[in-house]
Amino acid sequence: MREYLLTLCITAAVTYLLTGPVRKFAIVAGAMPEIRARDVHREPTPRLGGIAMFFGLCAGLLVADHLENLNEVFADSNEPRALLSGAALIWLIGVLDDKFEIDALIKLGGQMIAAGVMVMQGLTILWLPIPGFGLFALTQWQGTLLTVALVVITINAVNFVDGLDGLAAGMVCIASAAFFMYAYRIWYGYGLEAAAPATLFAAILMGMCLGFLPHNMHPARIFMGDSGSMLIGLVLAAGAISITGQIDPDAMNLFSGSERNTVHQTVPVYIPLLLPLTIIAVPAADLVSAIVRRTWRGQSPFAADRGHLHHRLLEIGHSHSRAVLIMYFWSALIAFGALAYSVNSASMWIVLGIAALSALGLGLLLLPRFTPRAPRWAEHVVPPRYRRRRAARTGSAPALDGGHGDHGDRAATAAAAAAEAREPSALGLHGSTALSELSSSPRTHERERTHERERAHGLSGGTGRK
Repeated sequence: MREYLLTLCITAAVTYLLTGPVRKFAIVAGAMPEIRARDVHREPTPRLGGIAMFFGLCAGLLVADHLENLNEVFADSNEPRALLSGAALIWLIGVLDDKFEIDALIKLGGQMIAAGVMVMQGLTILWLPIPGFGLFALTQWQGTLLTVALVVITINAVNFVDGLDGLAAGMVCIASAAFFMYAYRIWYGYGLEAAAPATLFAAILMGMCLGFLPHNMHPARIFMGDSGSMLIGLVLAAGAISITGQIDPDAMNLFSGSERNTVHQTVPVYIPLLLPLTIIAVPAADLVSAIVRRTWRGQSPFAADRGHLHHRLLEIGHSHSRAVLIMYFWSALIAFGALAYSVNSASMWIVLGIAALSALGLGLLLLPRFTPRAPRWAEHVVPPRYRRRRAARTGSAPALDGGHGDHGDRAATAAAAAAEAREPSALGLHGSTALSELSSSPRTHERERTHERERAHGLSGGTGRK
């Protein structure tokens, strides 16, 4: 575990330290596209953050190769080299897209080629553990097609969800943390060395995301671009492929005892079929809805629009930060819920906990529909929008309605609000807005009318201004 954590920290440190220079390079290289209709940011922001993430990946693999225990992963398996080859190819395609906006079909072809490169070097699905049937051995073509499909789906799901500051990096970091716990349990708990590459991939992926997030949180100073989103999608898919199709369930010695006990014991074997899907459940749902929506409108499935899940959260009324946190919440609930179920599938407390957290998530989604007011004793610790208006802000408020209970409080509150609306300083106006507000006040209008009457009196032969 110490070596995994060291690899994670080195990856995060390299990614974090390189992101600043990469940002300056992106500005000089002109990788700052103009704001599009579907974008939610208001200022041009440099891309190419995937450059720092790729070098973080290389640093993590290099450090792991020189550690005493993790060196065995490179000696016994060719999967780390396969990951590096596919990641380098998909990263180059992403860099070209961030700079020159290449066609979507070309990117799709590049994703398939990157997946094929990994398959040629041994990172592929060899068999599938199917509940009620056992192991289903795949032919070479079946394994290749399934591997390529999983890689392409995962890459595009992560790419589609990369629409808000810190959203894709945070969601993938949460997913990789759950996947790391699962893979480490298979590797350490059951003594299966075949799970070590997937554990290493998850640790490195966490480091890449954690190192990039401080630069990418709202307001973002740099975007990862396609060079980053496609890269982390490929690393995520590589870990899922490694642990799904490489581990032999017979080696776990789970098929013993009664049939019922065998079903419960083999849940960790069958979870790899579902865990990659739960990891990208939210991005995959967004991907499917986008394809259906665009096809229904007669558009290309790769045409960009503002109908993604994060766009809808903003339209409901959530702020940028709250929309990101809600997406984090649902990703963590699905990923860690599946992880907890794989550990103890017979526990009713796990099911009840997931149900309670789901209800909490639905409440968070509906939060903009109402504006809760905090009690007066808690107003100093909540944001201003949740505080009650105090009647004591104006001197005339206590005299309203003769102080008759709640009606008087409401009248005082209304009077205070009206007074604030009339005073520019209460609204925090400044510059030209304040000048225009002052020019439209009743006192200003009265002075203008007086000057007009005086000028009219002078033109009519009067005695002039009084």
